[in-house]
Order: sequence, then C-alpha cells, then structure tokens
Amino acid sequence: MPTIRILTDRVANQIAAGEVIERPAAVVKELVENSLDAGATRIEVEFSHGGRSLIRVEDNGCGMTRDDAQMSLERHATSKLVETADLDRLETFGFRGEAVPSIASVSRFELRTRRAEDPAGTEILINGGKLVHVRECGLAPGTRITVSHLFNSVPARRKFLKSDATESAHIVQTVRLYALSCPQTAFTLIEDGRVLFQSPVCTTLEERVGEIFGRQLSADLLPVSASETGLRLSGLIGKPGVNRATRHELITFVNRRPVDSRTLNYAVIESYATSLVKGRYPVAVLFLELDSAAVDVNVHPAKREVRFRSEGAVRGFVVRAVLQALREFGGGAGSREPAEAMPGDPVPPAPAGALSVSPVSPVMAQPFRAFGPASAPLPIHVPAPRVSAAPMPATASRPPQPVRPLTSAAGALMGWRYLDTAHGDYALFEAPGGLVVLDRRAAHERVWFERLQAQFAIGEVASQRLLFAVPVELDAIASALLLDRLPFLNRHGLEVAEFGRNFFRIESVPVWLDPSDAEGFLRDIIGLMREGRLDERRVDLAREELARLAAQKAVRLPPSLGESEAMALVAQLFTCNQPHTSPTGRPTHFELSRGELARRFQR
Repeated sequence: MPTIRILTDRVANQIAAGEVIERPAAVVKELVENSLDAGATRIEVEFSHGGRSLIRVEDNGCGMTRDDAQMSLERHATSKLVETADLDRLETFGFRGEAVPSIASVSRFELRTRRAEDPAGTEILINGGKLVHVRECGLAPGTRITVSHLFNSVPARRKFLKSDATESAHIVQTVRLYALSCPQTAFTLIEDGRVLFQSPVCTTLEERVGEIFGRQLSADLLPVSASETGLRLSGLIGKPGVNRATRHELITFVNRRPVDSRTLNYAVIESYATSLVKGRYPVAVLFLELDSAAVDVNVHPAKREVRFRSEGAVRGFVVRAVLQALREFGGGAGSREPAEAMPGDPVPPAPAGALSVSPVSPVMAQPFRAFGPASAPLPIHVPAPRVSAAPMPATASRPPQPVRPLTSAAGALMGWRYLDTAHGDYALFEAPGGLVVLDRRAAHERVWFERLQAQFAIGEVASQRLLFAVPVELDAIASALLLDRLPFLNRHGLEVAEFGRNFFRIESVPVWLDPSDAEGFLRDIIGLMREGRLDERRVDLAREELARLAAQKAVRLPPSLGESEAMALVAQLFTCNQPHTSPTGRPTHFELSRGELARRFQR
C-alpha cells in the first residue's frame, strides 16, 4: 500500500495555482486587488503576448517591510483576515492568502516593495517556487510585481491557454472592471509597449465610463439611484434602444467587487423586457451595496461568484430600481412581460394537448450555388446606395439585381401551395403531407448567411460610399481591437477609418446594410472580437461569424407577402446547404402532418 505523506509547500502551491490562477487574467486580477487593498491611487498594468511572457503590476500603495514581503509568499498568509468570523464582514478584495505564493510557484516572480518611511526597498526573486535571492533595492514607495514565463514549470497548464488575442482580451476586460470599480484610482494599461487606455483619477462614475467606454456612450446612459432597507443601488443604465449583441457591457458590482451574478444580470434583463428584442442585451454599470453579512463571496477561489442571503429580495429591488429609472426617462413600459426564466428554474409543464411538431423532411435539398448576375435574389428590400458603389480591392461584385419573383411553378414542384401569412412573421403553406409553417425571418437569415459566405469566400463584396461618414467613439479597448482588424473589415465591405484617439468614421458599408444600422453593426462586430470569435488568423471561422451577424442585419421583412414572393423564398431556401435551420440554430419551418391534424380533430 502506498505511503501517505504530506505534500511539500511547492507542490501544494502548484495545486492551489490550478484553482486560483487558471489563466494570465487571473494573475492580473489578484495583483490589482492587492494594490487596491494597499490603498493605491495609481496602478499601472503591463503585459506581453497575452500575459504568457510578461505581466507587470506597479502601484503607489503602502508597500511592505522586508519581513512582510517574505511572509506574503507563504501559503495562507494575509493581513486581511484573522478568524472565521471575519468572513462575515469582509471589506477587502482579497482575503485567502493563496494568490501570491500560487503565482510564484508557476512563474519567474519578482517582488519589489518599499514603504514611504523606509530608506530602501526589498527585492525578492523566485523562480518556479524556488527562492533565488532576497536583497535591498531602490524603489519609489509602493510595490512592483513582475511575473514572467507563466506556467513554464507546469507545461500541462500552459498548453490549455488560448490564443494571445483571447488571453489579452481577458486581461483587458479584468483591468477595465477594476477601473470602473474604483474611479478614484488612476489606471494605465499597456500591451506590448502600446498604451491601451490611460484613465486619470475621476471624481464620478460618469467620468470613468466616458474614459473607458467613450463619451458617445456615456451620453446615452441614465443614472440610477435607489435605496431600501439594507440595500442601495447606484450606477448607469442604457436608454431604451441602446443595446448590444453580447453581455460584455452589462457589468455589475457588489460592494465594489466585480461579480458574475445570475440574480443581478437577469434582474436587469427582466427590467428591459418590453424595451429589447430577444437576443439583445442592455448596457449597464451597476453597483449594489448591502451588509457584508448578507452576501457570501467565499464561494469560489476566483471570488467572481456570490450568493445572497435573500436572492428574491435583491432581485425584486433591482428590478424596481431599474424600472423606475426607465419610467422617469419615459422609455419604460407601464406593463411588464412575464419575468424571464433563470437557468435552473423549474420549467412549467406543457399544457394538455400541446402541439408536437416535426421538421419537414428534406425536399429538393440542393447544394447552395454562389449567386451571380444570372441568379434571382430574394425579395428583400435593400436601401439604394447614397452614392455609387465605392471601388473595392481587386474585383467588386455588382450590387444585387432587381427582384425577379419566381412563379409558383417552383412551389408546385414541391407540392406546396401558399395560403397566407399569420402574425406577420409566419407563412402558411399547404403541402402534400399536411400543413407547413415557415418562419420568414429565419428563412431569410439562412439564405442571406450562405449568400454572404459565398461573397466573403471569393472576395466580392459590393459596398456603397456614404455621403456623410458615420462618426463612432469607442472605448480604448475596443479601439485597440478594431485597429488590429481594420484591413479585415475593409476587405469585407465595411470601410472604417481612424479619426483621432478612440474616434473612427464609417465611410463605406456593404450594399445590404442600411447606413442607419452601420454603427450598431460595427459595435456588434467589436463584441465578437472581444469574445475571440473574430480571429482573422482563422479566416474561415471569422468569415462564418461575420456572415452570421451580417445575415441578421441584412434581413428587413416587407410588411406584406404575396404568393410570388413566398414561393421565391421557399425555392431559394431549399437551394441552401442547411435549409432546415437558421444560422443561429432556430428551425426555419415545421410540418403538421395530415395524421396529426386528423388526430387533433379526433377524426
């Protein structure tokens, strides 16, 4: 039988690092939290190659003595916690005492620190958990920690890291969260020698939001301020109509700590239930303050998950506060839709006799043909270019030709007969096997998606130059992401030019994009960049994601649908490679069989 033994501190630290330090952004998070707990009013973060080769965090906090600096490298050594009862009244970001030794065990770790009253500072160098030296050094008051060669001593962990672009995006997002959390602290973020953003001390949250997200967005936000017994909510929310394709700009804090709270997120989304279409998310920066004993932050080593003692009370308070702000602005609806179900909530049982449907069997499914001048485009309204199409690199395809509706003969080959439209969005067809219901939007999106994929693949994207360029102000992070991918966007019909620090102009748009949607489309693209889904090093995947987003913007359903347009849509849908689902995975149609109809009517 194997002998049981106590693990060495080095092995124990490396095991702990697997929970606390799962990626470079976690290193930045832990070090920035320590700087804030030390009372820093200036924090500078620098990293290279997604944090793999270098992470440096420097602050002007209180610093440490030589003994405290050495003690900080021991496991569970902390100045923020004394006994178990202190967990119920935490006022600091960090408290476990695991982060610093965990980082030092899986990297080349240099700590330099000095108190203002000390004549000299202390320098400690550790390589892969082994102490190299401890000596005096010259340093301004504060602390500087440099982490290099992260996970070199743990190759298994290093190979699970994502691309540099993805890891960089996580680091940028982390620093941005803490910059929002502490407007009274000046932040500087540097990547590979380039300053991504530099925000001075701000007296208000509005100023900090303007520094990070841009003045254009901050002007579209509404203040929120509400309080009830033991609860206070403050911050900024987007006006109705200001929304995003992702949740990246739905940011919540609990007692100044950035958190991923299902309770808070769904409370905000529920408040916008009558103001947003499905699949869009509000913009918000909200701070919830409550008694430390009413929230548990000791749920996970990363400290991003929290649990409230009274989840229902917190959720209801946030919904009321956000709705009140929307009503005061005049954009909130008086009536509310049912609250959106949260993940994990019980699903109500289906009513008796609920309809059970099955997808239509593949009919006339043919490989999609790249459309050209001879093919008939879908009857979708495309805005006329304000000016003649701008010249594109190499060859530019002609704008879509005038609509040539197909005759009902195409539908007759399938045996479908158009009946009518229900609720504006659904087309009804009589088929040999029963009744077919077609989702017009989902069908259009599928056709546009495969059409745009073909255009992107051959590099023929027709664009129109705008008579008046659309100005866009972005936050520093979005600007950095966009600058790196401008050539990629220009090759795909969206011409964007830099026009100053964090300012851009949209000068040309694809012919299928309404110019009024240009800014929203660009912001949605930046959302994909932040998620790492638009990496031009993987061109095929990047084009697929871009086509999926573009298909949603290209579809503009006419208010009425005639037989010729309906049959043209069906004919083109079934020339697609995957006619049965939209690009987002929703079904495009379903069939109620004749047998099912007879059973429903008890025949």
